[in-house]
Formats: sequence, structure tokens, C-alpha cells
Amino acid sequence: MKARAKILLVYTGGTIGMIKDYDTGALKAFNFNELLQNIPELKLLEHEIETLSFRDPVDSSNMNPDGWLQIAETVEENYEKHDGFVILHGSDTMSYTASALSFMFENLHKPIIFTGSQLPIGDLRTDAKENLITSIQIAGLQKNGEPVISEVGLYFEYKLYRANRTTKINAEHFQAFASPNYTPLAESGVYLSVNEDVLWRPNRKQETKLHRKLDDNILILKIFPGISESTVEYILSKKNLKGVILETFGSGNAPNDKWFLDILAEKIALGLRVVNVTQCIAGSVAMGQYETSMELKKIGVISGKDITTEAAVGKMMYLLAKDLSNKVFKTIFETSLRGEMA
Repeated sequence: MKARAKILLVYTGGTIGMIKDYDTGALKAFNFNELLQNIPELKLLEHEIETLSFRDPVDSSNMNPDGWLQIAETVEENYEKHDGFVILHGSDTMSYTASALSFMFENLHKPIIFTGSQLPIGDLRTDAKENLITSIQIAGLQKNGEPVISEVGLYFEYKLYRANRTTKINAEHFQAFASPNYTPLAESGVYLSVNEDVLWRPNRKQETKLHRKLDDNILILKIFPGISESTVEYILSKKNLKGVILETFGSGNAPNDKWFLDILAEKIALGLRVVNVTQCIAGSVAMGQYETSMELKKIGVISGKDITTEAAVGKMMYLLAKDLSNKVFKTIFETSLRGEMA
């Protein structure tokens, strides 16, 4: 067992990095150069912690693929010097960012753990300290000289999840995230318990590779009762549109009106990639199970199976940048690349 790991703590923005100015009562950005002074508990950790902060912290609502690349390149630049990484990020879009990074890093050998908080680190009732301290502990876990976690994870409120399986479910509770279709990788209680049977196993003989290119010419189309022909036609006529994530009912069902299927068939024939994901919080798309999804399958809609919308966004941007044929794109999207689908 390696007793001491080198952990890089990266602050990108978000509530966790705020602290109250007791003179004004306002929240201000936290100075991570004074981290140990503000969180003395970190001195009790066995790991060596280095800190790095974005020059201009980003509210997670403003996070985008450029920000994802900045985080990824920060990890890449420090990859050989550190055993694990903890990324502090606003919770609103954390699942999108963490999912995207899981695809950007191929054959990841070290942990990249995302965390944040619902209350600022300076708040009396904050959840920030526990989330931060346990994330650092998880990132530093070693067994036989190798990291225990070798994937992108998301830790929040006593549970470590596979990042590309998560979604934010609550804006007010400390338990803000869930992984409806995949069991937690680890749970924190009196002891830190790792579920080793469900961890991602990289090929350690192959080098870690960062894929920098993402194509964001995509959109999400959520189906609802009464959606009109003119609405669908207008949305799918967006200039330079390359991919659509179709959020459907139940197990992948959508209206089987002729106009709807005709529009999709026409766009797919012209090269648009359409992925079917369920609007449900849990469960999977099973195209062909019902008549209302049979036609989608026939015209070439891709099954997202049990992928989250957040992971589908990252995976689509990642694959569109590869300039793949329609057939190859469909085959790869319907294959689990980083444990994001069953």
C-alpha cells in the first residue's frame, strides 16, 4: 500500500469555492492558496495536496466545451506528477462536464473525481468540507502501487458515482445527484467502502490519451404531447446541425405520426445522427418493444439504451469530431466506451 499520494485539487468555479465576507455578508471567491488555513482538517490527510485555480472561475451555468478542454488539459499537464485529481465544479452542470471528460480521456489510469457543494465552504452548515475531504481520500486510494479508482467519478453526499452515469436530481437537498442505472462505486460512512466489482478496469499496458476535439453542433429535442410538425421541422433545420439527442417517452417511444417519421427519415438520410434516450430518470430505451418505437428503429434512429442525457451530449460531441460514417457512428454509439451504458 502506498501511504502518501500526490493529489492535484483544481478549482474551476461553483458554490464550493465561495466563502462569506463577514463584514458585508456577501459571498466571494475562495483563495485556494489559503486552503489549509480555512480547512485545517486537510492537515490530517495522509496525502500531499497541491492546489490550482482557474484564473477566472466559471459559474457552472456558463461551463461549455472550451471549459471542459481547459480542465482536461490541466489534468494532462499534471498527469505524470500526480496520483489523482479532484475537480471542484458547480453542481448544476457537473454531470455534463464530468461525463464529457470520461470520453475525452481514453484509457485513463488515474482517478479524476468531481465534487462540489450545495452550500459555500464558509457556511456553518456546509456540505463542502465532507465532499472535499472524502474526494481527496478517494483520489488517493492505492492498492499494490496502483490507483484503486481509474476513471472519472463524481462524489457527493457520501457516495462516489461513475460520472457518466449521474444526473442532478435536487437543487435543495445535500443529496443532489443520483445514478439511477448503476450502483455507486464507493460509499462513505464510518468506513470508506469501495465496491470493487463495479469499477472500470483500464488496460494499463496502453497509454492514456486525451481527445481534444469536440463537435458541439448538436441539440436536445424533448418530445411532449402535442409537439407540432412546424416545431420539429424548424428545430431540425438548424444550420450545421450534425446530431440530435431525442428525449422520448418511456422505453424510447415517440409519436408515430407520418409527418414526424418523415422529417426524421429525411434528416437521417442527409446525415443527421439521431440518438434516442428516455426522459425517465431510470430505465432504458428498447426500440421495437412497442409499435411507437418500431418505426424509429427502421429509419435509423440510434438507441441510447440506458445512457443519461448528460452522457449522451458528451459522447455525441466526442464521436462527431471523429468524422465517422453513419454506420460506424451508430455501432460505436450503441457500444459502451467508458461504462456509460449497459
